[in-house]
Amino acid sequence: MQDIYTLGIESSCDETSASIVKNGREVLSNVIYSQIKIHEQFGGVVPEIASRNHIEAISAVVEQAIKQASLTMQQIDLIACTNGPGLVGALLVGVSYAKALSYALNKPLIGTNHIHGHIAANYISHPNLKPPFLCLIISGGHTHLVHIKDYTNFEILGKTRDDALGEAFDKVARVIRSRISRWTKSR
Repeated sequence: MQDIYTLGIESSCDETSASIVKNGREVLSNVIYSQIKIHEQFGGVVPEIASRNHIEAISAVVEQAIKQASLTMQQIDLIACTNGPGLVGALLVGVSYAKALSYALNKPLIGTNHIHGHIAANYISHPNLKPPFLCLIISGGHTHLVHIKDYTNFEILGKTRDDALGEAFDKVARVIRSRISRWTKSR
């Protein structure tokens, strides 16, 4: 059996990332460009700034992922990119780059769901994991309890209606940081 190399591109919020995965389970590289320091001064992610920074970073991030995997662009068999959910402008950067690369290399392109990516990450961390199982997804924008019936068959058992747990955590952290800052200035 011939090995299959997949280039994955993620740009749904404020991190630009690219990864090379061999045969769907072995991570050969994982490069992340974080924008945390950029958005810190605003107390949260500013979508327009995130999109602009993705544009500036994406080529270098993909090239670095290819290099770390000791491959060439021509050796990539498949390109995958996050196509939702996420910040529209940020997603457009990743999807547009992936489409252009797919066309230039004449390689297939697959759009992926960000939430499904959280689920699939478990297969990499736990190679012997097989459905069915329950999965709790907690991220900055999503909190879901999902019954994984099969590799592509999911049932959402519950999810938050407003703020995700990660978003609520961020809001609490901002309030605490603000109060600590005021307290230290008053001393």
